[in-house]
Amino acid sequence: MLQADTLIDIKNLQARYGDTVVLKDINFEVMHGEILAIIGGSGCGKTTLLRHMVGLVEPSKGSIVIDGDEITSGDEATFQRALQKIGILFQAGALFGSMTLAENVALPILQYTDLSPEAVSTLVRMKLCSVDLEGYEDHLPSEISGGMIKRASLARALALNPQILFLDEPTAGLDPVTSAEIEALILQINHSLRTTLVIITHSLSIIFKVAHRVIMLDKTVKGIIAQGDPKQLKTKSSDPVVRQFFNRQTKASENLPWQR
Repeated sequence: MLQADTLIDIKNLQARYGDTVVLKDINFEVMHGEILAIIGGSGCGKTTLLRHMVGLVEPSKGSIVIDGDEITSGDEATFQRALQKIGILFQAGALFGSMTLAENVALPILQYTDLSPEAVSTLVRMKLCSVDLEGYEDHLPSEISGGMIKRASLARALALNPQILFLDEPTAGLDPVTSAEIEALILQINHSLRTTLVIITHSLSIIFKVAHRVIMLDKTVKGIIAQGDPKQLKTKSSDPVVRQFFNRQTKASENLPWQR
C-alpha cells in the first residue's frame, strides 16, 4: 500500500537493451516535495533509469506510476496526462540551436496550452527571469555560456509548472562557481514551488548540499545497493562500494594507512 505522500512509485522494474539486462528488480518511491538523487559509478544505469521514469523507454518488466497514472501500461491519454506533470533537464541542455531562448522555452507552452501569444510571451519572460536570464530572450544557445544553457534548459523544463523535475547531471562540465549557482537554484525551486526533483548526479556537492535522500545503483548488482540519507551512508555503510563512492576511494586506496 502506497503512502499518502507518494508521488512516484517504481515496482519490479527491469531495463534491458536487447539481451543485455542493465537494471533488474528496481523498487523505490519518491515523495511529494522530495529531492532524490540517483547516484552510482559510470555504467550503473542512472541515465537508463531516468529515461524509463520519464517514458522515453518502456521497461521490459515492472511498473512506473506517476501521481496515480501508470505510464507503463496506460493508454496514450494517460501517458500524456503524466507527461504534463513533469519537466526534464537533459545533461547537454538539448536546446534547439536554431531557436532563441524565448522560442525554446515557449515550445511546451504552445504544445500543451491555448494561451494567447501575449500570454505566452509574458510567461516565457517570467520563466527566464526566474533563472536569472532576463534580457537574453533573443539570444541563440551558441551565444551564451554553458551555465546559461543549463539555466535556459531549466526554464524550459519549468515552463508548465511541473510537479516533478528530472535533472540529468545538472552541473556536469560547469566550473565550481556556476555549479554552486545551479545548486542554489535547485533548492530555491524546491523551497518556493514545492517541486519534487529527481537528480541523476555523481557530484558530491549536490549529493550532500541538495539531496534529501539518495538511491545508489551498482553495475555489478544491476540494481540498488543503498538508499537513504547520504551523510548516514558515508559514515555508517558497511558496503565497501558505497564507502568508496562517498569517500572517493579506489579499492587499493582503502588499504593505505592514511585512509584507515
